[in-house]
Amino acid sequence: MSDLFQLSAPWWHFVLRALAIYALVMVLVRVSGKRAVGQFTPFDLVLLILIGNAVQNGINGGDNSLTGAFVMATTLIVLNYIVAFTSSRNRRIERLVEGVPVVLAHDGKLFERVLREQLVSHADFHKALREHDMVDVSGVALALLETDGSISVLPRNRDGDRLATHYLDYLAGDARRAGADGLPPRHG
Repeated sequence: MSDLFQLSAPWWHFVLRALAIYALVMVLVRVSGKRAVGQFTPFDLVLLILIGNAVQNGINGGDNSLTGAFVMATTLIVLNYIVAFTSSRNRRIERLVEGVPVVLAHDGKLFERVLREQLVSHADFHKALREHDMVDVSGVALALLETDGSISVLPRNRDGDRLATHYLDYLAGDARRAGADGLPPRHG
């Protein structure tokens, strides 16, 4: 019965392991792109399960005790809270952790290169158009791939054009501060 609570290594080993694996998985998720996060397919679910299994021993180091599980789970929850707390109060950390929205279409023009770079299929893009009651890209004032992987679309009308200009100005300000590029050229 005491084996249930007996750690196979010092408690701080589990904290370091959890920290390292948390950072590794966060980096891998960010590198995989927004679509991998926002639109889970059956293949993404399988990948998620396999990643969980692959990193399990890296976190627990073969320890099967309840105490070790408690230390690791607590560490992961605290790390997640710290990342959420910090990113909600610091724009640089937020951009690092969550990324920034990406312009897919602007002023009726679709950016094919950006679609390819962001791994967004034409089918997914046109599905987003249909969800916003739009027939084709010519009616788009602005389409953004959001940080959560969803696609938001503003129609070309008075309000949509005004909001598109506002969002592009906001994104351009973030891009200048972050040193990023890739925003569409501004008209007028």
